[in-house]
Amino acid sequence: MNIYVSSLGCDKNLCDTEHMLSLLSKAGYGFTDDESEADVIIVNSCCFIGDAQEESIEEILHLSRQKKTGKCKALVVTGCLSERFQADFEQELPEVDGILGISSWDEIVPVVEEALQGRHPHVFKDHDRLCSTQGRVLTTGGYYAYLKIAEGCDKYCTYCIIPYVRGAYRSIPMEDLLEEAEMLAANGVRELILVAQETTLYGTDLYGRKALPELLEKLSAIEGLHWIRLLYCYPEEITDELIEAIASLPKVVPYLDIPIQHISDSVLKRMNRKTTKEALQERIRTLREKIPGLTLRTTLITGFPGETEEEAAELLSFVKTAGFERLGVFPYSREDGTAAAKMKGQLPKKVKNARRDAIMKAQQQISLAHGKALVGKTLEVLVEGRLIGEDHVYVGRSVMDAPGVDGQVFFESKTELISGDFVNIRIKRAEAYDLYGVMV
Repeated sequence: MNIYVSSLGCDKNLCDTEHMLSLLSKAGYGFTDDESEADVIIVNSCCFIGDAQEESIEEILHLSRQKKTGKCKALVVTGCLSERFQADFEQELPEVDGILGISSWDEIVPVVEEALQGRHPHVFKDHDRLCSTQGRVLTTGGYYAYLKIAEGCDKYCTYCIIPYVRGAYRSIPMEDLLEEAEMLAANGVRELILVAQETTLYGTDLYGRKALPELLEKLSAIEGLHWIRLLYCYPEEITDELIEAIASLPKVVPYLDIPIQHISDSVLKRMNRKTTKEALQERIRTLREKIPGLTLRTTLITGFPGETEEEAAELLSFVKTAGFERLGVFPYSREDGTAAAKMKGQLPKKVKNARRDAIMKAQQQISLAHGKALVGKTLEVLVEGRLIGEDHVYVGRSVMDAPGVDGQVFFESKTELISGDFVNIRIKRAEAYDLYGVMV
């Protein structure tokens, strides 16, 4: 039997999907990229914000049509959407034949088998359980992989549903992570990207200390890994020890994703963020001083409940002066079950979007300036593939770019290259988010 899998949402969800693929493969199932040829369809869903929830529902309804027009005998849903709405799932989406919660995806094989037998299984285990993570079937091309180092979150930011859906923060034991990383490296992974809802707190629940620097040091010793990248580091949790590890370990790239969300003290307080404008500015200065060649990425929220024109202007002004190399902005999404959803001062969509657009317009110029400063310089680039229809034009990423969210480097090479190669590229031209060059 062939299985078609649709993995939605974040890279942490993708890790779960790849573990499920391994379990299914070991059970004898095959896979297809053609939904019409699938005997079983699995959707790993997302509900982080309203748009993600809508996308998940639309995908489920779209793929459910294959039960009538294709070969599909069972449609199974797992992930955040099923966890969040488990009580209503069967009534609202009767098209689904099997449901798993986020703490039970390692039961995917028996759920698929029961769904094929028409039993409509619902499996929701202990909310704070960690699933077994043996084996991976990579969907990223094989040369880079995400390593989820923790599950859940304890921050309870007022806009975020994640703690209610994915449970308390719980670190994956270091020995399990090292074993998985060694397996990935042995199978050709060159770039390892560490993810969690918050990577900076890794180890506090297991070892009573922030153990991310130790983990980075041990991962750096694994043969075959060339780049190690850190995502989702809360700035107030970044220690001097972590800064030293990033600065001193050659395999750990000088790139940090620090989601700050806002800069106004009053908005940060309403968000239940554990920091201030002054502390954020000081942290950014320290990071730039102590980590040579650092690329900083952040994400922001516009139109949070009660955000005044003055607070929006303060955020825009900060963006113009902070000079983030990479930046993303999301209009506030009102999520039922969160504290912010009940707050007064909910703003119109038009206002939230306009404030987002103003920031992105400013950031586009900042990003272009960063790119132009690289013209004439030579960068190490990870090859990701060749452009279709172009014999000698390839695409890749530098240490300044995480996959899926940042820019790319396009370059010419008459030498035959394969994905996963590292090459040196001299930059000849820059656009707002992408660079163009030639192999040297």
